[in-house]
Formats: sequence, C-alpha cells, structure tokens
Amino acid sequence: MRIVVVGYDKMFCSLILGSMESKNKVVGVFRHERVKIHPFWLFFKDIFAPGKDYSLIKSLHLHEIKARSVNSQSFRKEILKLNPDIILVGSWSEKFKKPIFELPKIGTINCHPSLLPKYRGPNPYMRVIMNGETETGVTFHLMDENLDTGPILMQKRISVLQGFNGDTGETLKNKCCSLAKTAIAELLIAMNNEMIIPTNQSAKDASYYPQICEKDILINFSKTSDEISCLIRALTPWQPAYIAHKRTFLQVSKVKFFENKTKYNKPGMVLKKNKKTIWVITGDNRIAKLSGIKLFGKFGQIFTPFYMKFCVKCGDICC
Repeated sequence: MRIVVVGYDKMFCSLILGSMESKNKVVGVFRHERVKIHPFWLFFKDIFAPGKDYSLIKSLHLHEIKARSVNSQSFRKEILKLNPDIILVGSWSEKFKKPIFELPKIGTINCHPSLLPKYRGPNPYMRVIMNGETETGVTFHLMDENLDTGPILMQKRISVLQGFNGDTGETLKNKCCSLAKTAIAELLIAMNNEMIIPTNQSAKDASYYPQICEKDILINFSKTSDEISCLIRALTPWQPAYIAHKRTFLQVSKVKFFENKTKYNKPGMVLKKNKKTIWVITGDNRIAKLSGIKLFGKFGQIFTPFYMKFCVKCGDICC
C-alpha cells in the first residue's frame, strides 16, 4: 500500500518507521513545522537547528509535502498526485475537512494515544495520569468529521505506572509512541492480508477532556498526596504546577511526601520554608515537600528568595 504520514514529533516518527517495517511504501510525509513556522524561517531552522522530524525525513530520503495546512489546495494537489491508499495521522492540531480525509483510496487513519472512546481530546497523556488510571493505550481509527470519534480499527493496551515514582507525561508519551510503532506495522500487514471490520465507538462510554487550563495546573492541598503527585507527574516536563499563595503563584518543580508528625493537620498550611522549598500539609494529613519554588512572573527567579523570606510565613494557608 501507498502511505502518506502526517504528524509531529515522536508519534510522527513512530508511524513512519512502523509503516516502513510493514513493507508498505511511504510516498509522502507532512510535518507540523510546515504549519507552525513560516517557510522563510523554517528554511534557516532546517539548516542550523533541524528538528527530529526533519532529520528523520532527510535520513530516509522521503518525499516531503510542502504546504501550509492539511486543508489547503496545495496539500490536496499533492495527495491527488501521490495517490495514497492511506493517510496516517499522529499528533496534529488541525481538524481535517471531509474533502481531505476522504481523498485516500482506503481512508485517513488517526492514531490517538488513549483507549477510545475514553480520553478524547488534545492531552490524553496528562489526563490519564491526573485521573490515576492504571491502563491506557493507542487507538487507530478511521477519521470522520468529528474529533476522535471515528470507527476503531485496532487498539493496543499498556500499563500506566502510578505512585510517587510512577510515569510522567513524558515517559507515558514515549511508551505510547513505541507501542504505536509496532501496532501500525501489525495493522498495515493485517490490512494487506485480511479484511478489517471497523467497530463503531460507544457514545455512552465516551469522555472528552479539553486543553489544560489554569485550574488544572493549580495544586489543591485538600486533595490527597497521591492526587497531588499525579498532577505534578502528569504535567512533567511540559508544564509546571503552581501553588496559590495570597495574591500570587509559586511554581513547583518537584514534590516528596512524608508522614505528618506535627500537631497540625489543616490542609494547605505551611509548616516550614526556605529559599526554594516549602513544606505544606495535604488533604490526607501528610507533608508535601515542594522544591524548586519560583515566583510566577518575568522576574520571578530574581525575586523568589525575597518573597520566600518576607512574604511566606509558617501558618499561611495555600489553596
């Protein structure tokens, strides 16, 4: 079969490599940098600071589609010329319009890093960890006019390590991308050798999570130490978590938990602090040692020691 791969970062690379391992022909690729970066600046970036996607494309001598959007006329013309059986999509920010996803002979297949119909939306790696799930996976489904709702062709499951030393958003992403590489090879081989019957998604089991917003990155100390750990690990390494203290916010890098042997048990109470660390009581009466504290704002790094010394006091309540 003739394959066009559209995507970004590790999932994009995994789908390219998996497609090639299945002995199918990758006739074209379209990387997200073409949409994100103006062609003038991308030209220089590719020379002086090439990304992983571009480096893989060049090393494999693949034909790169040069367009500004998957819904553009130039992309459509390229697809008609390449005449693919399948367009494979992995990590993409644009919504494909019907005239585009219907172009391939067989169809457009999206790889979504969750067990659809659960965790539809743009941040499944984070959301799965935040919610304390012990299992996730990748789903290959035919693309339709809605997001992550098309009929399922294949699912593969993988465990999520929870606990204080469990998976971070980054490690879970790496696991899912590795799984996608072997799974797409298996799916394409199966499609060559047998009939794959798509399975409609169950609407009653569906869940959708939007983009991460401000309330999602704030630590709520009324929650348990497990829940706080899940939040920080889920956001790592893309987005720091924050503590709301008085009228400002403090960025947190790491957290460790200890048994509370003090007489105090009010969630959110500051027990101890130094220049870049703060000890706070959690909802399950443990002590969270939050380190790498940095004051929010452009000059936060400069003013953090001053703020911690004069503005944060033992007995303060963080929410």
